[in-house]
Amino acid sequence: MSKTEIDALTAQFFGAFDNRGGKPADVDRIRRLMLPGGVIVKTGPDFTVYTVDEFIEPRRQLLADGRLVEFSEWETAEQTRTTGDIASRTSEYRKSGVLDGEPFEGGGTKTIQYARTPDGWHITAVAWHDHP
Repeated sequence: MSKTEIDALTAQFFGAFDNRGGKPADVDRIRRLMLPGGVIVKTGPDFTVYTVDEFIEPRRQLLADGRLVEFSEWETAEQTRTTGDIASRTSEYRKSGVLDGEPFEGGGTKTIQYARTPDGWHITAVAWHDHP
């Protein structure tokens, strides 16, 4: 059952940024999916460590102000390892959208850490690297 729950939690995380068809992205969902003290890390040349709120707010603006439309990202491959009440997942993903009027596609790798709490599985940490 844990793998099914982690699959669903991961799909909900990726889906939080979807604003295709004019629907608003549900980035506030990330607060429900992650533990309050969770950390999100972007690697690469502009390495950044975010709290959950620091991560959500600029993405909410970008996905709502018309600069980034028809955006979605989705998992294309994964490896999940669960031991007791902790799990780790490495995901390959793709993304596409229209940024400032220009269509784009890309992809990368995310690692996601999970913990089973009394309320079920939650994300404790996410790190990602976009492929050049």
